[in-house]
Amino acid sequence: MNTSDYLAANEANWDNRAPLHAARDGSGYGVDTYIDDQAALSDVVTFDRPLLGDIRGLTAVHLQCHIGTDTISLARLGATVTGLDFSGESVAEARKLAAEAGDAVEFVQSDVHRALDVLPAGAFDLVYTGVGALCWLPRVQDWARVVAGLLAPGGTLHLREAHPTLWAMDESVTTDLTLRYPYFEHVEPLEWDDTETYVETSTALTSTKTYEWNHSLGEIITALIDNGLRIETLVEHQSVPWEALPGQMTLGEDGEWRLTTRAGVAPLSYTLRAVKPA
Repeated sequence: MNTSDYLAANEANWDNRAPLHAARDGSGYGVDTYIDDQAALSDVVTFDRPLLGDIRGLTAVHLQCHIGTDTISLARLGATVTGLDFSGESVAEARKLAAEAGDAVEFVQSDVHRALDVLPAGAFDLVYTGVGALCWLPRVQDWARVVAGLLAPGGTLHLREAHPTLWAMDESVTTDLTLRYPYFEHVEPLEWDDTETYVETSTALTSTKTYEWNHSLGEIITALIDNGLRIETLVEHQSVPWEALPGQMTLGEDGEWRLTTRAGVAPLSYTLRAVKPA
């Protein structure tokens, strides 16, 4: 297989996940909440708000937006938002949710690497990327080039992502923290075959193969600097929005999962903010 084959398999997997995540039966992402409550925000965006700051009046793009729950949440904070995702089914579900919820959000289907082919360069005050995005990209330098191209002078990247240390851990070990997978960027992806997704769904996946790449924190920061951005904030967190290490984590009231024991021995996610100089 080559990179295009890996990415095609990932796209099929996310096409499969999208309608399950968008189910109106209380499973998946619980999208009924956004339809029933016009003020509802996703747990992810709620967590981000202290570092995200006031985004009222900003023009924003949410890269790898999936079914749009975080995208809609950004719009509810006052930004004019465009969501972009490579999965056609995800974009369809995002458009359906925005229409039902009454939120004015535009969604565009595109691989993030080709975002500048479908979105205007230098047009966005904010590029937002949420948890579980960078692991689907083979090279972080290519992503950083797109981010820099989308940002207007003075614009900001807000990235919250699972920590590369967490991606390197073996989630099958339920009794201790064990490093098993690459921490640094690697040419050949990790291959996974799983009928389940990371939230409760009514049926199993049928497109089960996925391929992922890790990127070290240093590689991510360097890629952004190499593409002309200035790092302003880097905060590491002791929580992550899904049960990344089954059997070793406890869910908090804020929707974040934390280590049940040995808290503080490893970062689980981080927030990075970078600015494109004016």
